Amino acid sequence: MTVREKAELIAKDIKKEQGTNPVLIFKNIAEKEYVSIHGPEHHILDGASLLVAYNNAGGEIDIDQALDRLISEGLRMPGAMCGLWGICGAITSIGAALAIIDGTSPLSTDGTWGNHMKFTSKAIGELGAINGPRCCKRDAMIAFKNGIDYVNDHYDVILQYEQMKCEFTERNEQCIKERCPFHE
Repeated sequence: MTVREKAELIAKDIKKEQGTNPVLIFKNIAEKEYVSIHGPEHHILDGASLLVAYNNAGGEIDIDQALDRLISEGLRMPGAMCGLWGICGAITSIGAALAIIDGTSPLSTDGTWGNHMKFTSKAIGELGAINGPRCCKRDAMIAFKNGIDYVNDHYDVILQYEQMKCEFTERNEQCIKERCPFHE
């Protein structure tokens, strides 16, 4: 199955999700058979989870248009960019979702451009302190923690946060176990 096909399934399934907790939305979709333990589909799933939670909380977006745009942005992000480019796809996916919510572009001067950079740098700093190897689930949780804080601080909606207890350890051959803040 291609990443585009996975992205289309994510968009179809995620629109059915209720609630304002992006972590729970993520977990529900991440359990689907078409979502790999690691993979570039997280570049879409993570931001889509935030967008759906934002929409469910009363955020003013056209969810279909927002998901289409996120898919377009997410498909431009290559797999393994965490190790090869030094930037995490989960965090860039949340950053793309924030840009969609705000209508931010490379030419924005309204403060959103800089605010999104502050979000990504804070989240990347946390990942850097934990160190590798990659884990798309751990990285997503760090991205969500910071992304939910950002949304709750910058918009007139409240997203819920849950400190996830990892349910993916057995499926992750590179799990760092006790070094992970989400390990049981």
